[in-house]
Amino acid sequence: MYLKEIESFKNRIISEISIDERCASYVDFPENISDELKEFLIKRGFTKLYSHQREMFEHSKQGENVIITTQTASGKTLSFLLPVIDEILKDNKTRAIFVYPTKALANDQFRNILPFIEHFGEDRIQAGIYDGDTPPNERTRIRKTANIILTNPEMLNSAFLPNHSLYGFNHVFSKLKFFVVDELHVYRGAFGSHMANIIRRLKRVCKYYRSNPQYLFSSATIANPKELAETLTGEEFYHVKKDGSPSHKKHIYIWQPPYVRDSEYRKTPEEEAAEIIPDMIQNGRRFITFCKSRREVEVVLKETRDKLANVEDVPSLLDLTDKIAGYRGGYKKEERKDIEKRLVKGDINGVIATNALELGIDIGDIDIVICSGFPGTKASFWQQVGRAGRRKEAVGILILDVGPIDQYIAVNSEFLLKTGVENAVLDKNNLFIQLAHVRAAAAELPLTLDDAELFPDIAEIIPVLLKAGELKNDGGIFTWIGKEHPAGDFSLRNISRDIYKVINKVNGEMLTEMDEYQAFHEVYEKAIYMHDGVQYMVEKLDLVNRIATVFPIEVNYFTVPFTDTMVNIIKEFKSVDFARTTATFGDVLIKEAVVAYKMIQFHNRQNLGFESIKDNLFTTLETEGIWYLIPEDVDEVLNLYTEFNYYNGIKHSLLTAARIRTMATSEDIGATMFNTVEKDGEIKRAYVILYDLYPGGLGFTEKAFDFAKDILVDAVNLVRNCKCKDGCPACVGDYHLDKKMVLWALEGMMKQVEESPKITKKVKEVVVEENKYFKLEELQFKWNDFRNFLKSRSESFLGFFNIVDEVEVRGNVLILNVTSDFFRQWIMDTLNKTKIENIIKRYVEVRDNFSIDVNIKKSESKIDKIIRRYDDLIR
Repeated sequence: MYLKEIESFKNRIISEISIDERCASYVDFPENISDELKEFLIKRGFTKLYSHQREMFEHSKQGENVIITTQTASGKTLSFLLPVIDEILKDNKTRAIFVYPTKALANDQFRNILPFIEHFGEDRIQAGIYDGDTPPNERTRIRKTANIILTNPEMLNSAFLPNHSLYGFNHVFSKLKFFVVDELHVYRGAFGSHMANIIRRLKRVCKYYRSNPQYLFSSATIANPKELAETLTGEEFYHVKKDGSPSHKKHIYIWQPPYVRDSEYRKTPEEEAAEIIPDMIQNGRRFITFCKSRREVEVVLKETRDKLANVEDVPSLLDLTDKIAGYRGGYKKEERKDIEKRLVKGDINGVIATNALELGIDIGDIDIVICSGFPGTKASFWQQVGRAGRRKEAVGILILDVGPIDQYIAVNSEFLLKTGVENAVLDKNNLFIQLAHVRAAAAELPLTLDDAELFPDIAEIIPVLLKAGELKNDGGIFTWIGKEHPAGDFSLRNISRDIYKVINKVNGEMLTEMDEYQAFHEVYEKAIYMHDGVQYMVEKLDLVNRIATVFPIEVNYFTVPFTDTMVNIIKEFKSVDFARTTATFGDVLIKEAVVAYKMIQFHNRQNLGFESIKDNLFTTLETEGIWYLIPEDVDEVLNLYTEFNYYNGIKHSLLTAARIRTMATSEDIGATMFNTVEKDGEIKRAYVILYDLYPGGLGFTEKAFDFAKDILVDAVNLVRNCKCKDGCPACVGDYHLDKKMVLWALEGMMKQVEESPKITKKVKEVVVEENKYFKLEELQFKWNDFRNFLKSRSESFLGFFNIVDEVEVRGNVLILNVTSDFFRQWIMDTLNKTKIENIIKRYVEVRDNFSIDVNIKKSESKIDKIIRRYDDLIR
């Protein structure tokens, strides 16, 4: 498929992957499907089923637990709906719980059930969405009469299970025949570990009511879907994996950003995305651009709108900036629903989104998906690209970042097509998570010896809860006597339960809520917080009342925090010596402080400076980690180089290798270096540590310990085989680091190495040379064009430039006409004058001795009137 929007960027396209169209594999209806359900399907236009739909129906009717992993838009929903509806039509007392990871997805999937209800009538089948937004009267109806209840893990945790004997929930659990989980692949890491323990609690409650539900799961393609389903439930599964649905042709373009002029730095994926999106909007394309963080969403959204606002030859009543929206966590429910509705109706062409839109919400036909950087796993990549082309041929564009996996794809694009997709990792026996759910389980039903099978560490947890006065021993049965509702003491998705509100000082509106970790990294004092492309500056972060006060502002930069990390070893569990290093696994205490931030200019990514944060923001994390010893001779050499920290290169390469081995992302594993002092200060040891980014650990670094030597070998190969000349963010994490030194240090951990290499790399600080768009001698005639151009670039002092209506040019001096002597003094202040001259020189062709001057144009003075009004005001 030819995409004309990329014609002017075709030198960026380094490879193209074409995925051929696949024809459908149709089969007859199963023999044991009810006649009335078959008649309904035929009436709806289904004369046959896809092969995978029949396969799932037949195995579920045999009483098996089934997981299905066919592609996006392959009819998975109908696959698990059919056996459930078939059973309800035979026995209308049947109950099924459908679990979706988000409210939006539950709302979307409810629409697929409505045709069944309309056809068979509410006397045969009922359904309802049960979440935090459901009104009380609707909740009562659902508990009493709904055969299918659509909900999310949070409601299971905090409403269904704690209240199983109240409000009619006992009727639901006693008749529960199906437990359906959609988008299973998202249940990895901490979220997956929580979900596994919720299912443990569900099984206790169902056993109490003598029900034994069947599990029907669906997932995107991962390497171990059957293993993941069995880990979550402790039950055996049948795997439906042969896809019988048709697939339209897809074209995947691999896009390599160019180098910034005269430097070794490549442009960022966000910059590149903001370049191509305006063309797509003008050509009427429907698209999603996926970004890897909330901040990236807001940056791309703002820069795209800036460019759209400057597009010429647009009808006066058409505002192109309204044709695009952001979509991420942190937007209010009403905002997200409105964006979804506008996208389906075609009121907007596309969205800039985080992976919140990766899941199967129906947002209509999408032509193009842009991935701003590889999303971390192949499973996520194909899930994102699968959002396009549900009904026609489609395009995916992967704009590469500088990271090692992205740059590996640059030279090995077939990596994306290899079938060995990553494993999903979770640790359902994480002690922190298990303790939280044992407390919740005890409040639901007394703990007995039977629970030892569900919770492996229960024998160590019960004594702790007895001592804390939360359990009572009733003859070997342990009854909860602690505070009400312990299931509300923890969050399933966030590390911190402390929620901060972001309040707009101007009108008192709450913009969003976020957990403490996000607050410390996004709304520290003087940070620029962006919401739907609008900028706010943080005036104050109140740690006591957990409120960030912000006010609207227009500046030409966004902010990025800097952190400092400290490590304390709590306990060593296992250790292995190999080569010239030791790898140790154990419990650690990580203390992280947000200490400063940098200001990055929009559109050109220049660093405008650093600012310290007045009061450092500390978070502590007790977790698991693996740490590698740096040999003494290697450590001595690295300490000689004070200008650049070569430990960061070692840390980066080991962290990258570990993430690849464990299917971890930047949200799963962190890394830093630390020192220990032994024998009264005589011996200093240096280490690089990788640690799980969740209390108690999630099994990532424990799995990494099993591959400790392989990870070191992978790190050596990563640096040695990188295509760069001297070192880059892909292999050593920083253009300033000479990769010869990092490689020497890593090899020094493997074997005795020769004398360290001489550092030859010299990196110039990148200075982004902007194209010159104006000539000084023409500026007095094009002053309005220049002001509009500055607006499109979100430059500083826009308010000032807008009040200067006229300029004159005399030689190499630009004279600004203003209306008062005070303005002249203000502008000619050394700092202000320099800033204004720098802005002009950035975009205007001038000679070296360029300067500005100020001319005062006479106007009626208002000073006397202002003095009188002031006297009235203070009288």
